[in-house]
Amino acid sequence: MVMSGDSGSEDHRGTPEAPGRVVTLIERSYWEKLTDHHDSAPEKVWGVAYRIVPEKVSEVKEYLDIREINGYSIHYTPFYPADGSTPMETLVYIGTPDNEQFVGPQDPQKLAQHILNSKGPSGLNRDYLYGLDTALNELSPDSEDYHVSDLAQRVRALEHSVNGTSS
Repeated sequence: MVMSGDSGSEDHRGTPEAPGRVVTLIERSYWEKLTDHHDSAPEKVWGVAYRIVPEKVSEVKEYLDIREINGYSIHYTPFYPADGSTPMETLVYIGTPDNEQFVGPQDPQKLAQHILNSKGPSGLNRDYLYGLDTALNELSPDSEDYHVSDLAQRVRALEHSVNGTSS
């Protein structure tokens, strides 16, 4: 898996008239067919896997199916815990390039401007980006994602130039 694609968000961080942007996982085979504005994709993707107690699985899955329905499909992939414990098969929601919400790589500065201006029912698109950047940086000393960090820096700079403030 490669975390490289951007997907439109019409239901959380944007609207149907002005979709926000959210990150998606894509398989390396898809990524290799795209023209990315960054040199390369990371060798591994960092994230968190949640083990759901059996009696809550259907409830959680029903909630996630609704939350992630706009632009994502269900896939199963191995998850390798950072502590070296036994890998496990996980369910993930992925916005594949053949999905109508998949936007793919964009010019980073134009994307930053788009993120700065986008908002939806779940809040400001930039808050999603800042939260993602923080979460990735806190997972592990090796978990920083250049694309996400670069975008967060660009959006903060734009925000500062527009408002005289930054997050």
